[in-house]
Parts: sequence; structure tokens; C-alpha cells
Amino acid sequence: MLLQLAIQDFAIVETLELDFRRGMTAITGETGAGKSILLGALGLCLGERADAGSVRHGADRADLIARFDITSLSDAREWLDERELGSDDCLLRRVITASGRSKAWINGTPCTIADLRELGEHLIDIHSQHAHHSLLKEETHLRQLDEYAGIETQVTQLREDFRHWQEAHRRLKRMSNDGDEVRARRQLLRYQVEELDELALSEGELEALEQEQETLANAEQILSEAQAAAECCDHDDEGALARLNQAVARLTHLPGSEQGSLASALGMLEEARIQIEEAARELNRFVEVTELDPERLAFVDERLGRIHQIARKHHVLPEELHGLHQRLSEELEGLGGDEEAIEALRQEVAARRDAWKILATEVGTSRAAAAPQLASDIQDQLAFLGMGKATFEVAVEPRERPQPEGMERTHFRISANPGQPSRALAKVASGGELSRVSLAIQVVAASRSTIPSLVFDEVDVGISGATAEIVGQLLRRLGDKGQVLTVTHLPQVAAQAHQHLHIEKQAEKNTTRTHMALLDESGRVRELARMLGGIHLSEQTLAHAREMLSAADSRH
Repeated sequence: MLLQLAIQDFAIVETLELDFRRGMTAITGETGAGKSILLGALGLCLGERADAGSVRHGADRADLIARFDITSLSDAREWLDERELGSDDCLLRRVITASGRSKAWINGTPCTIADLRELGEHLIDIHSQHAHHSLLKEETHLRQLDEYAGIETQVTQLREDFRHWQEAHRRLKRMSNDGDEVRARRQLLRYQVEELDELALSEGELEALEQEQETLANAEQILSEAQAAAECCDHDDEGALARLNQAVARLTHLPGSEQGSLASALGMLEEARIQIEEAARELNRFVEVTELDPERLAFVDERLGRIHQIARKHHVLPEELHGLHQRLSEELEGLGGDEEAIEALRQEVAARRDAWKILATEVGTSRAAAAPQLASDIQDQLAFLGMGKATFEVAVEPRERPQPEGMERTHFRISANPGQPSRALAKVASGGELSRVSLAIQVVAASRSTIPSLVFDEVDVGISGATAEIVGQLLRRLGDKGQVLTVTHLPQVAAQAHQHLHIEKQAEKNTTRTHMALLDESGRVRELARMLGGIHLSEQTLAHAREMLSAADSRH
């Protein structure tokens, strides 16, 4: 249920906070006063498209907040819990800057506009004043029947299954109808990929082979030089180690007093001797373990030669062969392949078609069962709205070809007068009749809705007199079960409300502002009198307004 709506710098509203309650709330005001601002702000909180014109002139941004109580909305709580946003309250915030940029939050966490729209479907149901125009469209009839039957989830899955079926069918058709050029390309790709598969060049292998080739090719020279270096370090009496030993011995045998002044030099000679010994051991170890491997060198040379040969064949650098192999393999896979692949795709198409048909049959059965009951419920509401002699039908007819939403089409038909055949709404219903049919359908839909918050935006357009009072009673009944916000110009409707919200526009110098407030009993009388008799309120008009409120209260 909608608990609160806070508006700041939106349209001509500077700042406003409204608290809402259960029951029916009538929203009234003169034309142009700003009733659309209230619903516009709510719509933006629910993810509608925004633009820079939404921001009040002279302000940097518009800030809108809607707070809902979701303790009884299991779908909304589940949606929030899945995203770790769970709370007993749900706070939606939308900010639109003067440049037209928009940001959104759910319970203080940034979100996308799509998230707002998705969550909003679980929070509130808005019925537009233009709904009767959509009654002329066949797809609207089918959607309303599906909503009444409670099979929206199955129909969504049906569309998804149809899409997968058609995608698989298109792939099969494309693969089966390949021309000579595609077949030739596939043959060439298969040969090239097989050649590269046989080469099996791994990533980084080329660089490793080139380094190994350089090492193997120069192995003999490296081995010879290492051995010569080892002999320079330690070879009989001519090596560096022998000469260092002689130098150390000479200094060691000096008299004690002189030996102290050369201690630093003697220490460095000792360190040099240790380093030379280590170097000699490393060089000798290298010479011992290193062997010439002409066979490995021949293999590496041959491998590199093959790699360069295939690279020239494909007009690429050797280091580009690995990437080329991946690209050609992907292209070959994308072109499809042999009869086995085609047969596998045929089986996939058949399986997806059969799955769609099974679900389509279930959906069709549900539609056929729900259609008579929907027609009966709508006809009952039409009788309540002064069209008791009308006959309403929900016709479900088979389609010639499968469609994403199933194998049926639905038509709403009406006979406004006894003895006349039922015909399509567009051909027989007047504007006023269409408004009442639309309202009857919306009331039936709302009575089946699991969402306790309903908004009716001037759905009583084209209705007047006693019928208007009946419309108010219908909306009051819906309000008894939850929360109904209705924008209306009819005093007969407003009088039925549990509470009354009045909107007026105030001009101050060069500034125009909108003021909104819940009316007390005297305020309701004056507003109903204005709606009945205009600007100048006579005592008779005020008395009539009191009588309307009294009659509404006594009836409930």
C-alpha cells in the first residue's frame, strides 16, 4: 500500500509531502490545477521515462520519493529479498536533473530504471483514462483474458518458447539452404583448420622454439668457451687460482708488523680466491651436464620451418598463426557443417515445437474456461452501470498459424440492445458506452488483482448522472478491500470516497505553485459544491453537497 509521496521541485510543485491511507481517496481540482503532477510523480517513482521538463523552473533537480508498506505483498518482498533489499517498507526514490539525467534508488541502494518498473508491477496497478481506446485492439482483449485467467506467467513462457523455436528453425533453414559459395567456403575452412589442427601450435610455443634453437645451434661454441674459462680459473700452476694462492702465501709469510698493514689487501685476495673457486666449480659442472643434441636441433629447425611455411601460406606472420587458428575454427563452426549437425538441429526444432504446442494447448484450455466467466462478470458490472440490457461476449477463436502468444485470438463483442446480434465494440459502442465497458472491465480486473493499491485516472470520463454515482460506489467497494486513488471531475464519484485530496494552483507574482491537502468535512462540502455549481457557491449548492456526503455515508 502507498503510504507517502514526497515531491520537491517537480513541475510547479516546490515541496510537498502527502500521506495516504487505506480505502478510497478522491483526488479533485480544477482543470490544469495539477492532478496530473501527482500521478506523474508517482509514475516516475515507478520507472516511467523522465525528461528535463519535469524539473521546476529555476531548480537544479527534482527529487521524488514514494514509500510503500509491503507486509502483505509477498511478490514484492520476494523480489527485494532476492536482491538483498528486503524490508517491511519499500522506499523508491527518483532524482531528475535540469539536464535531463536521472538516478534511482530502492531502499537507499542505487538501481536501474528497469528495476523500478519491474518492482512497481508488484506494488501498484494504474488504470488510465485512455483505457477505453485500447479496447478497440484485439491484443488488448487477449491480454485482459489472460490476466483474468491468471496465466500471465504461462503466456510469458509461451512467448519465450516460441522465440527459441523460431530461432532454431531459422538456423536450420540457413544451414539447409547454403549455396555453392558457402559450401565452398566451408570446404576451404575445413581444410585450413585441419592443417592448423595438425600443426597444433600452442600459444607461446614459437618464442620458446626460437630461444631453444639459438641455444642448440651455439651449444658447441658455448661448451668450448665454458671449458676454456674453467681452465683459466684453475689449471695447474698457470690458472688464476694458483696465482692467487701464490700471492696469499707471499703475504702470509711477511713479518708480523708488516703483515698488519697489508691485512686489507690480504682479505681481498682471500675473497677473490673463494669467488674463483666457486666460478670454476660452476663452469666445470656446466661442462659435465651439457651435451650436444644434434637430433633435437634438427627437430626444432624442422618444426620452425613448418611453422614459417604455413604462415607464408596464409599470408600472416608466424606469431599470428595461433589467433588465425581460433578465428577460422569459429567461422567454420558458425557456418554449420555436415548432415549430422543438420539432423541434430532438426531434432532440436521438433523438440522446441512440441514443447511450445504442449504449453499452448494448456494455455488455450485455460482461456476457453475463463472466457465465459469473464463475460459474465463484465456483464454484471455493465448492468450495475446502467447497461442491464446489453449482452457481452468474450469470443475465443482458433488462429490459422501459431503465434507467440498461442493458437487463439480473442474478441470482445457486445449487443447494446435486445434482439441485435453481438458485434465488435468499435462498431456498435458509443463513446459513453465504451467508457462504461472499459470501467466494467477494469473493475473486474481490479477485483482479481493481488495488488492492494489501485489508481484510477479519470476512468469516469463520458459518464454522468446516476451512472456516475454508481461508478463511485464501485470504486468505494474496491477501496473497502484495499487502497484506491481516483482522479475524478464528478462530485457523485468524489462523494463516495473515504477521504478527499484537493489540488489547486496558486499564482504569486511571477511564480505558480500547486497546493495539495486532505480535506476535512467542511472542506469536502465546499469542494463538492464547487464541482456541482462552479465558482460562486450558493446555499442550495452547499446543501446539495452535504446531502451527497450524507447519502454516501448512510449507504456505507
